[in-house]
Parts: sequence; C-alpha cells; structure tokens
Amino acid sequence: MTKQLLHLVIGGELKDISGTEFRDTNAIDIVGVFPDYQSAHRAWKAAAQRTVDNAHVRYFIVHLHRLMDPTNDEDHD
Repeated sequence: MTKQLLHLVIGGELKDISGTEFRDTNAIDIVGVFPDYQSAHRAWKAAAQRTVDNAHVRYFIVHLHRLMDPTNDEDHD
C-alpha cells in the first residue's frame, strides 16, 4: 500500500512574475487536495494550461505532507 502524501494545488495572478506573492488573495484558485504528487501534478498541469495566455497567472503544488510532518522529508516526486 502506498503512503498517503497530501499535496495542494493553488494558483492565481501574481503581483510580479518573478515572485510568489498573489495580487489578490481572495481570488486564489484552490484547485484541490490530492493524495499523491502524480495526481497533483496532473491537476497543476491542467490548470496551468487553461491559463497559459495570462503570463501573470501561476499555479503551485504545495507539499502538505511536509507541513503536517516536517520530520519526514519523504516524497515521491
């Protein structure tokens, strides 16, 4: 059985494309929480492709399992 490694996919318009600060935190797109990196990556890719025409929009994969258990740096990405 594979260990559950939760990942969150979020995105939105950034203040500056070289940073990670969102222009409007109320407008952040929460794509969802996924049980593994592979499914989170598929969701991230789909969301990023939908917004490819807007250079200021970025999507990120947040490794929730690392935040929940910082002593365990296990990952499968």
